[in-house]
Amino acid sequence: MSITPGPVAPWRQIYAALRARIESGDLAPGDRLPSIVSLAQEHGVALTTVRKALDALKDDGLVVTSPMGTFVTDDAGRGDGGTGRG
Repeated sequence: MSITPGPVAPWRQIYAALRARIESGDLAPGDRLPSIVSLAQEHGVALTTVRKALDALKDDGLVVTSPMGTFVTDDAGRGDGGTGRG
């Protein structure tokens, strides 16, 4: 995915792409996301831009982070953002 210049901030574009991969099942519960460095290189953005996208995914309950990386939550594929409110 390439970042498109324009009114949508790069972190929102990365967030939307990762969220779509999680919701489609391409990234399944328990799957590890690529590293922050890998995502930054892939999209040609700063590390802080990727961190902001991952923080938004965490806020939505779609991923969790640990010293081992960032992982899709067990309930992320339910379509309710992991809130249980369907």
